[in-house]
Amino acid sequence: MHFTRRRFFVMIAALPLLGLVPARFFYKRKELLEPTPECDDHDTPTPSQTEGPFYTPRSPERSNLREKGMKGTALVLTGQVLDTRCQPVAGALLDWWHADAAGHYDNDGYKLRGHHYTDAEGRFRLETIVPGVYTGRTRHFHVKVKGPNTPLLTTQLYFPGEPANERDYIFKPALLMSMSEEADARKASYTFVLKA
Repeated sequence: MHFTRRRFFVMIAALPLLGLVPARFFYKRKELLEPTPECDDHDTPTPSQTEGPFYTPRSPERSNLREKGMKGTALVLTGQVLDTRCQPVAGALLDWWHADAAGHYDNDGYKLRGHHYTDAEGRFRLETIVPGVYTGRTRHFHVKVKGPNTPLLTTQLYFPGEPANERDYIFKPALLMSMSEEADARKASYTFVLKA
């Protein structure tokens, strides 16, 4: 192309207008993709904890542990099971057991014991009651979590604001549930992270 004085001045005059052109015209489409979102700190596996002396295998499959006439404050626990790559774990088994409102476990039957599975998005919902406390421990749930292709996690979940949390020798803040209050029940949530 023949470069003339006139073309030079036309180019100089056009430079301020380049700032009005969207940057996407200067890059390939693949460079415009959004970066991979953060994993919300869910890339560290959920800590394991002791099974304790009150586990009973072969619990019934159910996601509602409440029974007619059962004393205690109703609680609905929801959450999700992810792996360390932040992918939902579909079909993960959650096996729960905990004390009743007076702090006693049913070691002869399956009261406040049961298992169920996550949905396609790794989500779960458990209906139960707030467990009572007993000597030496703070308020807690026991749970085993196992994905189709992940190792078994045995752990416990804790309630925020409990006076006995600091005195409980195995309490871990990483295992605190998020809590809220509603008219009909307390609400709790927790995200489990399993090793991929």
